[in-house]
Amino acid sequence: MFESLSEKLQKVFKNLRGEGKLTAENMDSALKEIRMALLEADVHFKVVKAFMESVRVKAMGQEVLTSFTPAQQVIKIVRDELVAVLGTHASRLRTANTPPTILLITGLQGSGKTTSTGKLARFLSKQGHRPLMVSVDVYRPAARQQLAVVARDLSLPVYEGKPEETKPLELARGAKREAEQTGRDIVLVDTAGRLHIDEELMVELSELKVALNPTEILFVADAMTGQDAVKSAEQFHQRLGITGVILTKMDGDARGGAA
Repeated sequence: MFESLSEKLQKVFKNLRGEGKLTAENMDSALKEIRMALLEADVHFKVVKAFMESVRVKAMGQEVLTSFTPAQQVIKIVRDELVAVLGTHASRLRTANTPPTILLITGLQGSGKTTSTGKLARFLSKQGHRPLMVSVDVYRPAARQQLAVVARDLSLPVYEGKPEETKPLELARGAKREAEQTGRDIVLVDTAGRLHIDEELMVELSELKVALNPTEILFVADAMTGQDAVKSAEQFHQRLGITGVILTKMDGDARGGAA
């Protein structure tokens, strides 16, 4: 996903080789090319503007350090700013003081929620936790069976529900009860995909949040949808107060501006 952007940045750095100083002239040209590369990668224009202003202030007129060529100096400046934009520290998933911890997995249709639920359960299992997965998607055909197949392949448990549990909230409560009885410390609730304009399904999510009091509400977004993923996340956040985002399909070849 980031190969095209990387190639364009490398081209900019290559053009700067041989310069003894980062002058206003060659920096203006380089910054323009970097700006275009970011915009073509579907990075939001406000993010690009703030990023470029910060790079310009730090890079313009700097004497090249003894151990750096001009290209390497620009690389360092751009890298440091990219790190600052993306975040300088990693945040860990929170757990509840009293188990089980509830993780509510939300997002649009087809974004990869079920697969992400399985991957997250596997990750938590490797961290020493004892996760239990449950699908509360009662709308999409075979959605619950899909999670069961994922769980089986990972050799991790999934709560399949009782015959009388036909509603999302009933399934979620049943999974929580099962976790309490079997010593499972984390319950991952895989919800049905929905659009933020689907009021009935958004109300359903709000009810799940109130009833389960999840420690984390994670929004799963398809990275290939570009800025639409950001807009959708904002809408879900306004309704639910999401605490984190999972980006899927990062190995695709589309523009990665949302990431």
